Amino acid sequence: MFTSINYISLSILIALLLNTCILLFYYFFYFLKLGTHKPAVSNKQFNEPISVIIAARNEYKTLERNLKSVLEQDYPNFEVIVVNDCSWDESQKLLEYYQEVYSHLKICEIKEQEKYPTGKKFALTLGIKAALNENLIFTDADCKPASNQWLNLMASKFDNNKEIVLGFSPYTVQKGFVNLWSRFESAITGMLYFSAALNKNAFMGVGRNLAYTKSLFFKQKGFAWHQHILSGDDDLFVNKAATSTNVTVQLNPNSFVYTESKRNFNDWSRQKIRHNITGKYYKSSDKIFLGIFYSANLFFYITTIALLIINIKLWQLIVGIFSFKFICQSLVYYFSFKKLKSQSLVLYLLVFDVLFVVYMYIFGTIGFFTKQRKMW
Repeated sequence: MFTSINYISLSILIALLLNTCILLFYYFFYFLKLGTHKPAVSNKQFNEPISVIIAARNEYKTLERNLKSVLEQDYPNFEVIVVNDCSWDESQKLLEYYQEVYSHLKICEIKEQEKYPTGKKFALTLGIKAALNENLIFTDADCKPASNQWLNLMASKFDNNKEIVLGFSPYTVQKGFVNLWSRFESAITGMLYFSAALNKNAFMGVGRNLAYTKSLFFKQKGFAWHQHILSGDDDLFVNKAATSTNVTVQLNPNSFVYTESKRNFNDWSRQKIRHNITGKYYKSSDKIFLGIFYSANLFFYITTIALLIINIKLWQLIVGIFSFKFICQSLVYYFSFKKLKSQSLVLYLLVFDVLFVVYMYIFGTIGFFTKQRKMW
């Protein structure tokens, strides 16, 4: 077999082995950290008051469907602040109705002003300033906690001087390829940012299930440094504010916050372009961390295909390398996805891993050259 290797084949084979080693490093030294994570057991009760903040714009239907599950959390002392950001539907009337039933609901209404456009960051800042409590937990109007223990579980992580708590927000199971792919992509993203946080290098969080302290927000001057960027109220804030010691994670399934995925490709693609715009503003070290992983994935497949085309006689060696990498990846992904209640998605790994590489490079490139024009 090896006597048939020429200089070009050898060069590509070395590149293939190098990319395989890089990926194995990520699997076993980063991602497995999530798969083997065992949270410390503490009997201490955290009973500090909490403020939940939700920014909503024309979210009447989702508020009607989900807000009660937030208002009826099993926690001794909390307020829920809904910032109604220039809605023209019936959201304000619904919120006022709920306020009559739930005294701990606070409404902040923003009126539309053409000369002074608002946006989600402005709405969240208003909600934070209105909050009475130091510990803040954020979610969206279209999200529903997995249980009435969500608030209790997220709040408990503020102990031990932690200032940021990263939670998980998966998509509910629905029919269709877009939903299946959205759940896989969400699990990959969760594995990335949870693993990084457990390795004391947190680089992002998801605003559908995120907590941090009010004092940290003001210490970072809020969203000031990225106020001109319409997205990033969650990941860019965490990227700037996170240190090796002030971040913790909450992986209890009862702390998850579920939301529905987009139902068609056009809506999904617009959402992903918006999400991918912020990556170019991450710290250089985080861009390198992600860039090496994405590049190793891309060049693994490129070198595999190139070597098969140039020297088909090496097919047994190539299949062996591919199989070894795939088995290792499947095992690590299974245990990591299991922490996120998404282990069934590993069944689609062989196809979706290729699609993920394509997705990251297409939407990452589009996001890099795209400027947002809408506030929401």
